Amino acid sequence: MARVYYNKLIRDKVPAKIKDKGSDLETKVLSDQEFEEELVKKVLEEATELTKASSREELVSELGDVIDVLDEVRVLKNISDEELSAAREESNARKGGFKERIFLIWSSDDNYKKDK
Repeated sequence: MARVYYNKLIRDKVPAKIKDKGSDLETKVLSDQEFEEELVKKVLEEATELTKASSREELVSELGDVIDVLDEVRVLKNISDEELSAAREESNARKGGFKERIFLIWSSDDNYKKDK
């Protein structure tokens, strides 16, 4: 059977599911630094999957995955719910939310992204 190389962080029960199908696999346990790096990559992977959801059911499932990965980052970095809530409130106070659905088409180069 041909090998497919994934080289990515996976959920804990995935190796057993692969073995249950009669397939072989190779895994390793990541160091703390490797885990942190791969977890951040996983945020992007899961967010990308969210954009591909074609039904409400898929959207809910993918959103759950995004939240799971973000929560794992929060735990890894020892960020409390209170800290996160305060950061969100500060960001909303400074930049606003998304209720007005504003889509930026273009802007003069005023270093907007650097100012955050």
